Amino acid sequence: MPPVFRFAPSPNGFLHLGHAYSALLNFERARETGGRLLLRIEDIDATRCRPDYETAIYEDLAWLGISWETPARRQSEHLADYRAALEKLSALGLVYPAFESRAEIARLIAAREVDGPWPRDPDGAPLYPGDAKSLSAGERERLMTSGAPYALRLDMAAARRRVAGLNWNELGAGPDGERGIVSARPEAWGDVILARKETPTSYHLSVVVDDALQGVSEIVRGQDLFHATSVHRLLQVLLGLPEPAYRHHALIRDGEGRKLSKSTRSTGLRELRAAGATPVGIRRSVGLG
Repeated sequence: MPPVFRFAPSPNGFLHLGHAYSALLNFERARETGGRLLLRIEDIDATRCRPDYETAIYEDLAWLGISWETPARRQSEHLADYRAALEKLSALGLVYPAFESRAEIARLIAAREVDGPWPRDPDGAPLYPGDAKSLSAGERERLMTSGAPYALRLDMAAARRRVAGLNWNELGAGPDGERGIVSARPEAWGDVILARKETPTSYHLSVVVDDALQGVSEIVRGQDLFHATSVHRLLQVLLGLPEPAYRHHALIRDGEGRKLSKSTRSTGLRELRAAGATPVGIRRSVGLG
């Protein structure tokens, strides 16, 4: 079978040079290996994703000279797939609802940090500090039927008891040069969110389900997702999904050394194109000339 690659942007902003680099790397890998390139639109965040951003993704990729198999998979059209995976994890006793708001979680962390720093995940966000796991089944049911908002979290300790040794094959390199067989440490992320009341999935859950359903065999993505691979490998084992190879690449950074981001309004490809940039120039600017 030919290898399968994918580029999976979210339509919550315009693509920037970092996206161009990742998309071009996937395109080149597919072409070099006689493989297939898929495009996936990760649009589960209904509050931030917009149709015009999705249209811009297609336009920007085509302008760069990238072609992909059609149609693109849109996550919002496959919520039943993620719900089924979530139900499987629930049946294993690995999912529980947590009802604290973001403000309540911030207060809990502040209270705990009186005695010292509270642990953070690899992205720097504090681990979940609540005690929702101790709620009785009756109390959980009462809160859920009352209409209270909640997040469905993975019981990481219980999941790790089910899955001992865990690793992945790194064909690229991590932020500290990690390559080859890398030991996974999903516990560093704490009880990650798998879904919310209003959305039956999260990034972590949907990405592993999609990659399996689409037969993705090599995942080429930025080093900012290197540590998240630990969570993805855990979910793959728990759900009985195949293990792809991973190839993490260096990030494109701005003049101050910060990674490019939609949230910081990094200059988009559309702006660069309007200013006279060419596809060849873009390739050169990301080191692929």
